[in-house]
Amino acid sequence: MTRRKATMRDIPAILQLINDYARQGIMLPRNEFELSEGIRDFTVLYDGEKLLGCAALHFYGPTLAEVRSLAVDPASKGTGAGSLLMEALEQEAREFDLDILFAFTYVPGFFRKMGYSEVDRGELPLKAWKDCLRCPKFQACDEIAVLKPLKAGASVLAGGRGTVDDTLVQIPVFRKN
Repeated sequence: MTRRKATMRDIPAILQLINDYARQGIMLPRNEFELSEGIRDFTVLYDGEKLLGCAALHFYGPTLAEVRSLAVDPASKGTGAGSLLMEALEQEAREFDLDILFAFTYVPGFFRKMGYSEVDRGELPLKAWKDCLRCPKFQACDEIAVLKPLKAGASVLAGGRGTVDDTLVQIPVFRKN
């Protein structure tokens, strides 16, 4: 198996894998533009020419990143492919001196094995919800928020308290005068 950062030539295979899961309602669909724009976030795992899996580390500030688009080819489940991808993302996060990783998932057991804990989604900064706004399940979300501190004492508290400054994104409030 070969694990490496993704390149533009990986986009068709990544799209196929992610959108296969999206058709099952398990992941958000992605398009070529989105992947092109965020390709540097992705790590891929190959066996020869076959994509076994992908995962992205998306930064939300100098201390916080989200694990997103973690997808393993169904035929490769149980081979350790998901763990190899997660180890690569965590190593990258540590190289960038991040404090915390988080994810939204339907597979919390896998994340528990990787050292994550379930948290209330309200504990995460609002900016972490930006993709949620375009999700068809936004009003009835059933994903589970998980979080892993990479440093002792690191915490995320909504409203910018803790080690993460959440002042970059403000959600407008519409009021009738």
